[in-house]
Amino acid sequence: MTKPIRKAVFPVAGLGTRVLPATKTVPKEMLTVVDRPVLQHAVEEAREAGIEHFVFVTGRNKAVIEDHFDIAYELEDTLRRRGKDKELADLLADLPPAGATSFTRQQAPLGLGHAIWCAREVVGDEPFAVLLPDMITLPGARGSRCLAQCVETYNKHGGNVIAVEEVPMDQTHQYGIVSVGEDFGHTFEINGMVEKPPKGTAPSNLIISGRYILGPEIFQILEKGEKGAGGEIQLTDSMIHLAKTQGFYGVRFDGKTYDTGSKVGFLAANVAFALARPDIAPAFKAELKKIVGTL
Repeated sequence: MTKPIRKAVFPVAGLGTRVLPATKTVPKEMLTVVDRPVLQHAVEEAREAGIEHFVFVTGRNKAVIEDHFDIAYELEDTLRRRGKDKELADLLADLPPAGATSFTRQQAPLGLGHAIWCAREVVGDEPFAVLLPDMITLPGARGSRCLAQCVETYNKHGGNVIAVEEVPMDQTHQYGIVSVGEDFGHTFEINGMVEKPPKGTAPSNLIISGRYILGPEIFQILEKGEKGAGGEIQLTDSMIHLAKTQGFYGVRFDGKTYDTGSKVGFLAANVAFALARPDIAPAFKAELKKIVGTL
Protein backbone atom coordinates (compact mmCIF):
# COMPACT_ATOMS: atom_id res chain seq x y z
CA MET A 1 0.00 0.00 0.00
CA THR A 2 1.41 3.39 -0.99
CA LYS A 3 1.85 6.15 1.54
CA PRO A 4 -0.43 9.15 0.91
CA ILE A 5 1.04 12.36 -0.51
CA ARG A 6 0.62 14.86 2.32
CA LYS A 7 3.44 17.36 1.77
CA ALA A 8 4.39 19.59 -1.14
CA VAL A 9 7.61 21.53 -1.66
CA PHE A 10 7.60 24.92 -3.41
CA PRO A 11 11.06 26.18 -4.46
CA VAL A 12 10.65 29.97 -4.21
CA ALA A 13 14.21 31.22 -3.81
CA GLY A 14 14.76 32.20 -7.46
CA LEU A 15 15.66 35.75 -8.52
CA GLY A 16 13.16 36.14 -11.36
CA THR A 17 15.67 37.61 -13.79
CA ARG A 18 13.43 36.92 -16.80
CA VAL A 19 10.86 39.46 -15.64
CA LEU A 20 13.08 42.27 -14.38
CA PRO A 21 12.64 45.07 -13.37
CA ALA A 22 9.33 43.95 -11.82
CA THR A 23 11.18 41.48 -9.59
CA LYS A 24 13.81 43.92 -8.33
CA THR A 25 11.89 44.35 -5.06
CA VAL A 26 8.87 42.03 -5.49
CA PRO A 27 9.47 38.26 -5.51
CA LYS A 28 8.46 36.78 -8.86
CA GLU A 29 6.16 34.37 -7.01
CA MET A 30 4.18 37.33 -5.68
CA LEU A 31 3.42 38.90 -9.05
CA THR A 32 -0.33 38.69 -9.52
CA VAL A 33 -2.28 36.72 -12.08
CA VAL A 34 -5.67 38.44 -12.00
CA ASP A 35 -6.09 39.02 -8.24
CA ARG A 36 -3.86 36.34 -6.71
CA PRO A 37 -0.09 35.96 -6.51
CA VAL A 38 1.36 33.34 -8.82
CA LEU A 39 2.33 31.29 -5.77
CA GLN A 40 -1.23 31.34 -4.44
CA HIS A 41 -2.43 29.65 -7.65
CA ALA A 42 0.13 26.86 -7.15
CA VAL A 43 -0.84 26.43 -3.49
CA GLU A 44 -4.51 26.17 -4.45
CA GLU A 45 -3.63 23.49 -6.99
CA ALA A 46 -1.78 21.56 -4.29
CA ARG A 47 -4.66 21.92 -1.84
CA GLU A 48 -7.10 20.62 -4.46
CA ALA A 49 -4.84 17.56 -4.86
CA GLY A 50 -5.12 16.76 -1.15
CA ILE A 51 -1.88 18.31 0.10
CA GLU A 52 -1.96 19.02 3.85
CA HIS A 53 1.45 20.62 4.50
CA PHE A 54 3.07 23.29 2.36
CA VAL A 55 6.87 23.60 2.47
CA PHE A 56 8.41 26.76 1.01
CA VAL A 57 12.13 26.88 0.21
CA THR A 58 12.84 30.61 0.29
CA GLY A 59 15.81 32.94 -0.05
CA ARG A 60 16.80 36.44 1.00
CA ASN A 61 14.25 39.23 0.45
CA LYS A 62 11.36 36.75 0.31
CA ALA A 63 9.79 37.47 3.72
CA VAL A 64 6.66 38.79 2.01
CA ILE A 65 5.84 35.20 1.00
CA GLU A 66 5.67 34.15 4.63
CA ASP A 67 3.55 37.20 5.43
CA HIS A 68 1.12 36.32 2.64
CA PHE A 69 0.29 33.00 4.28
CA ASP A 70 -0.23 34.57 7.70
CA ILE A 71 -3.07 36.61 9.17
CA ALA A 72 -3.11 40.35 8.47
CA TYR A 73 -4.75 41.68 11.60
CA GLU A 74 -5.08 45.34 10.63
CA LEU A 75 -6.48 44.53 7.19
CA GLU A 76 -8.90 41.92 8.51
CA ASP A 77 -10.08 44.25 11.29
CA THR A 78 -10.66 47.07 8.82
CA LEU A 79 -12.71 44.80 6.55
CA ARG A 80 -14.83 43.68 9.50
CA ARG A 81 -15.52 47.23 10.67
CA ARG A 82 -16.45 48.34 7.16
CA GLY A 83 -18.80 45.41 6.65
CA LYS A 84 -16.86 43.98 3.72
CA ASP A 85 -17.83 40.43 4.59
CA LYS A 86 -17.22 38.87 1.17
CA GLU A 87 -13.74 40.36 0.85
CA LEU A 88 -12.90 39.16 4.37
CA ALA A 89 -14.24 35.66 3.68
CA ASP A 90 -12.21 35.42 0.47
CA LEU A 91 -9.08 36.56 2.30
CA LEU A 92 -9.48 34.02 5.11
CA ALA A 93 -10.31 31.20 2.70
CA ASP A 94 -6.85 31.55 1.12
CA LEU A 95 -5.07 30.92 4.45
CA PRO A 96 -3.69 27.44 5.11
CA PRO A 97 -4.67 25.94 8.49
CA ALA A 98 -2.48 26.77 11.49
CA GLY A 99 0.72 24.72 11.44
CA ALA A 100 0.29 23.68 7.79
CA THR A 101 3.16 25.79 6.42
CA SER A 102 6.91 25.51 6.86
CA PHE A 103 9.64 27.81 5.58
CA THR A 104 13.29 26.91 5.10
CA ARG A 105 16.16 28.81 3.45
CA GLN A 106 18.29 28.05 0.44
CA GLN A 107 21.25 30.27 1.25
CA ALA A 108 22.93 30.02 -2.17
CA PRO A 109 21.52 29.62 -5.72
CA LEU A 110 22.88 26.13 -6.35
CA GLY A 111 20.03 24.81 -8.48
CA LEU A 112 16.61 23.21 -8.24
CA GLY A 113 18.01 19.96 -6.87
CA HIS A 114 19.71 21.81 -4.04
CA ALA A 115 16.50 23.70 -3.25
CA ILE A 116 14.59 20.43 -2.92
CA TRP A 117 17.35 19.01 -0.71
CA CYS A 118 16.95 22.00 1.63
CA ALA A 119 13.44 20.70 2.48
CA ARG A 120 14.66 17.26 3.58
CA GLU A 121 14.19 17.72 7.34
CA VAL A 122 10.66 19.05 6.92
CA VAL A 123 9.57 16.37 4.46
CA GLY A 124 11.10 13.47 6.37
CA ASP A 125 10.78 9.85 5.29
CA GLU A 126 7.70 10.01 3.09
CA PRO A 127 6.89 10.64 -0.57
CA PHE A 128 6.14 14.26 -1.43
CA ALA A 129 5.08 16.55 -4.25
CA VAL A 130 7.09 19.32 -5.86
CA LEU A 131 5.45 22.26 -7.61
CA LEU A 132 7.49 24.83 -9.51
CA PRO A 133 5.43 27.95 -8.76
CA ASP A 134 6.40 29.70 -12.02
CA MET A 135 4.24 27.11 -13.77
CA ILE A 136 0.52 27.50 -13.06
CA THR A 137 -2.19 25.35 -14.56
CA LEU A 138 -5.81 25.34 -15.66
CA PRO A 139 -7.77 22.08 -15.96
CA GLY A 140 -8.66 20.41 -19.25
CA ALA A 141 -11.27 17.80 -20.15
CA ARG A 142 -10.47 15.65 -17.13
CA GLY A 143 -11.60 18.51 -14.89
CA SER A 144 -8.59 18.59 -12.55
CA ARG A 145 -5.37 20.54 -12.42
CA CYS A 146 -1.99 18.97 -12.97
CA LEU A 147 -0.98 17.84 -9.47
CA ALA A 148 -4.31 16.10 -8.89
CA GLN A 149 -3.67 14.04 -12.03
CA CYS A 150 -0.18 13.21 -10.74
CA VAL A 151 -1.58 12.07 -7.38
CA GLU A 152 -4.16 9.93 -9.18
CA THR A 153 -1.35 8.26 -11.13
CA TYR A 154 0.72 7.75 -7.96
CA ASN A 155 -2.25 6.14 -6.20
CA LYS A 156 -2.60 3.72 -9.12
CA HIS A 157 1.04 2.87 -9.88
CA GLY A 158 3.09 4.00 -6.88
CA GLY A 159 6.70 4.93 -7.59
CA ASN A 160 7.61 8.42 -8.76
CA VAL A 161 5.52 10.61 -11.06
CA ILE A 162 6.43 13.42 -13.45
CA ALA A 163 4.02 15.63 -15.38
CA VAL A 164 4.99 16.15 -19.03
CA GLU A 165 3.88 18.26 -21.97
CA GLU A 166 4.73 18.28 -25.67
CA VAL A 167 6.95 20.87 -27.34
CA PRO A 168 8.25 21.10 -30.92
CA MET A 169 11.29 18.90 -31.45
CA ASP A 170 13.47 21.91 -32.27
CA GLN A 171 12.93 23.20 -28.71
CA THR A 172 13.77 20.02 -26.79
CA HIS A 173 17.35 21.12 -26.10
CA GLN A 174 15.97 23.73 -23.68
CA TYR A 175 14.30 21.24 -21.30
CA GLY A 176 14.53 18.02 -19.35
CA ILE A 177 13.15 15.27 -21.62
CA VAL A 178 11.68 11.84 -20.87
CA SER A 179 11.50 8.75 -23.05
CA VAL A 180 8.39 6.55 -23.16
CA GLY A 181 8.24 2.91 -22.11
CA GLU A 182 4.97 1.03 -21.78
CA ASP A 183 2.23 3.46 -22.77
CA PHE A 184 -1.17 3.52 -21.04
CA GLY A 185 -2.54 6.56 -22.89
CA HIS A 186 -2.92 9.32 -20.32
CA THR A 187 0.04 7.88 -18.39
CA PHE A 188 3.12 5.85 -19.31
CA GLU A 189 6.25 4.29 -17.89
CA ILE A 190 9.33 6.47 -18.14
CA ASN A 191 12.36 4.49 -19.23
CA GLY A 192 14.83 7.33 -19.56
CA MET A 193 15.47 11.00 -18.81
CA VAL A 194 17.99 13.53 -20.06
CA GLU A 195 18.60 17.15 -19.06
CA LYS A 196 18.79 19.57 -22.02
CA PRO A 197 19.91 17.12 -24.70
CA PRO A 198 21.88 18.51 -27.67
CA LYS A 199 19.75 19.41 -30.67
CA GLY A 200 18.59 16.38 -32.62
CA THR A 201 19.30 13.85 -29.85
CA ALA A 202 16.15 14.02 -27.68
CA PRO A 203 14.38 10.68 -27.15
CA SER A 204 10.94 12.37 -27.40
CA ASN A 205 9.31 15.78 -27.41
CA LEU A 206 7.89 15.33 -23.90
CA ILE A 207 9.30 17.89 -21.48
CA ILE A 208 9.32 17.74 -17.69
CA SER A 209 6.81 20.48 -16.93
CA GLY A 210 7.07 21.38 -13.25
CA ARG A 211 4.99 18.90 -11.23
CA TYR A 212 6.56 15.89 -9.51
CA ILE A 213 5.87 13.22 -6.92
CA LEU A 214 9.10 11.81 -5.52
CA GLY A 215 10.18 9.23 -2.98
CA PRO A 216 12.27 10.43 -0.01
CA GLU A 217 15.24 8.43 -1.33
CA ILE A 218 15.87 11.36 -3.69
CA PHE A 219 17.38 13.28 -0.76
CA GLN A 220 20.21 10.75 -0.37
CA ILE A 221 21.15 11.32 -4.00
CA LEU A 222 20.84 15.11 -3.83
CA GLU A 223 23.02 15.14 -0.71
CA LYS A 224 26.05 14.19 -2.83
CA GLY A 225 25.86 17.65 -4.39
CA GLU A 226 26.88 16.52 -7.87
CA LYS A 227 26.63 19.41 -10.34
CA GLY A 228 25.20 19.07 -13.82
CA ALA A 229 24.05 21.45 -16.56
CA GLY A 230 24.85 25.09 -15.82
CA GLY A 231 27.08 24.11 -12.92
CA GLU A 232 24.01 23.57 -10.74
CA ILE A 233 22.66 20.60 -8.79
CA GLN A 234 19.98 19.40 -11.20
CA LEU A 235 16.89 17.57 -10.00
CA THR A 236 16.69 15.68 -13.29
CA ASP A 237 20.16 14.19 -12.77
CA SER A 238 19.13 12.87 -9.35
CA MET A 239 15.91 11.43 -10.75
CA ILE A 240 17.96 9.58 -13.37
CA HIS A 241 19.92 7.94 -10.53
CA LEU A 242 16.74 7.15 -8.58
CA ALA A 243 15.19 5.56 -11.68
CA LYS A 244 17.83 2.82 -11.50
CA THR A 245 16.07 1.40 -8.43
CA GLN A 246 12.54 2.83 -8.56
CA GLY A 247 9.81 3.14 -11.16
CA PHE A 248 8.91 6.46 -12.79
CA TYR A 249 5.64 7.28 -14.52
CA GLY A 250 4.72 10.16 -16.78
CA VAL A 251 1.41 12.02 -16.81
CA ARG A 252 0.30 13.74 -20.00
CA PHE A 253 -1.47 16.69 -18.43
CA ASP A 254 -4.55 17.47 -20.53
CA GLY A 255 -5.00 21.04 -19.31
CA LYS A 256 -2.88 24.09 -19.97
CA THR A 257 0.30 25.23 -18.23
CA TYR A 258 1.51 28.84 -18.22
CA ASP A 259 5.11 29.79 -17.54
CA THR A 260 4.71 33.01 -15.55
CA GLY A 261 8.48 33.34 -15.25
CA SER A 262 8.54 34.69 -18.82
CA LYS A 263 6.93 37.97 -19.80
CA VAL A 264 4.80 36.48 -22.57
CA GLY A 265 3.77 33.54 -20.40
CA PHE A 266 2.84 35.87 -17.57
CA LEU A 267 0.64 37.99 -19.82
CA ALA A 268 -0.97 34.90 -21.37
CA ALA A 269 -1.71 33.52 -17.89
CA ASN A 270 -3.51 36.70 -16.91
CA VAL A 271 -5.72 36.50 -20.00
CA ALA A 272 -6.47 32.79 -19.59
CA PHE A 273 -7.20 32.95 -15.87
CA ALA A 274 -9.37 36.04 -16.30
CA LEU A 275 -11.42 34.29 -18.99
CA ALA A 276 -11.84 31.29 -16.64
CA ARG A 277 -13.41 33.51 -13.95
CA PRO A 278 -17.22 33.75 -14.32
CA ASP A 279 -17.30 36.90 -12.21
CA ILE A 280 -15.07 38.96 -14.49
CA ALA A 281 -14.96 37.07 -17.81
CA PRO A 282 -17.89 38.89 -19.51
CA ALA A 283 -16.53 42.38 -18.87
CA PHE A 284 -12.98 41.30 -19.64
CA LYS A 285 -14.02 39.72 -22.96
CA ALA A 286 -15.56 43.01 -24.00
CA GLU A 287 -12.32 44.86 -23.26
CA LEU A 288 -10.25 42.16 -24.93
CA LYS A 289 -12.30 42.42 -28.12
CA LYS A 290 -11.60 46.15 -28.24
CA ILE A 291 -7.86 45.52 -27.94
CA VAL A 292 -7.81 42.68 -30.47
CA GLY A 293 -9.78 44.82 -32.90
CA THR A 294 -6.92 47.31 -33.01
CA LEU A 295 -4.33 44.74 -34.08
